[in-house]
Amino acid sequence: MENQSLSQNLIHASERGEYDLVEQLLKDGASVDYKDADGRTALMAATQKNQEDVAKLLIGAGSDVNARDITQLSPFICSAANGFHKILRWMIDAGADVKSVNRFGGTALLPSSEKGYLKTVQICLDAGVPVNHVNNLGWSALLEAVILGNGGRLYSDIIQTLIDAGADVHLADRDGKSSLQHAKELNQQKVVNILNMEYKESNDSIKKAKALALTDKYEDAILEIDRGLEFDCNNLDLIYYKGYFLLELKKHVAALTEFNKALTLDPKDLDFYFYTANCFRLMKKPEQALNEYDKACNLDPKGTFYRYHKSNYLRELGRHAEAVIEMDKLLALQPNRYDFSFHKANSLRSLGKHEESMEAIENAIATDPTNPLYHLHKKQSLELLEQK
Repeated sequence: MENQSLSQNLIHASERGEYDLVEQLLKDGASVDYKDADGRTALMAATQKNQEDVAKLLIGAGSDVNARDITQLSPFICSAANGFHKILRWMIDAGADVKSVNRFGGTALLPSSEKGYLKTVQICLDAGVPVNHVNNLGWSALLEAVILGNGGRLYSDIIQTLIDAGADVHLADRDGKSSLQHAKELNQQKVVNILNMEYKESNDSIKKAKALALTDKYEDAILEIDRGLEFDCNNLDLIYYKGYFLLELKKHVAALTEFNKALTLDPKDLDFYFYTANCFRLMKKPEQALNEYDKACNLDPKGTFYRYHKSNYLRELGRHAEAVIEMDKLLALQPNRYDFSFHKANSLRSLGKHEESMEAIENAIATDPTNPLYHLHKKQSLELLEQK
């Protein structure tokens, strides 16, 4: 019992980032891979909160980076899904299974492509995560970056990175649509040009800065961008890259200043609200982040990108009731989006509303009847209903 108590305390201390206490608990005999009721190890708890020092300590103590919780999520995939680069690299060095998948059948590359974590995408590709893996929704990382992206600066770079790594631009989803077809339907002209191999960066400062950033030379990259800004101080692309590189250096306030500068120049450039929201997310200021999403949603009430990413963030925060509200708004705009129905079902199940969850998953099955993931979800929900 004493060891169990120590191990439970280890999980709590890891989640809070209490390095000295974690170190002492390990010395006192706490089990490094003990799991709580949700199947979380101390490493998973530390990873979810991006507690870098504690995560490194636990990895060094031999914690299993591939251990699964009850949702089949591992610390390795969790770090990638949240863009936590340092932890991700340590896990790869510790022997993470780079071909492992989450409950959606997606590798670490898919959620990082979907959510806009360019550096994470690069790290995953360098580690050997398969670029053309298809998840249970029928999507590859490239399809996710197009369908769930907005065709803006960040997603264009992710798409280019995936293509450079060998992503198949002709690979089709369950509806028979390729990335190119989706990009055309979504009016993502820059992405269309990238997919057709017709796009080349024309700004020399940006080209040089991006090359430096590939080797993590962000300070030098910023100097290149500043040289460009000396001649073109209102160039929104240059301002974006300066903000992006500052974010990679964890200079969140400085990055936020750059992105807000861009919004002052062009308040209708919705791309920047996504970046300001991400700044606040990294600063662990959820209400400010949600407010940025709302600004974009108000300016683009019929669009789905910002509302979808807001709902994603709400789920990360465990605020599932609010996520369901956002999903309902998305489904009102696009009733046949089976992935929206699926995410709604997941949030409802997290809320213990199994009957409503069943209804949502039935809607997903109606629009995508051959998807095994949805039928598995239905089976699991039926089992939960029987246990009530």
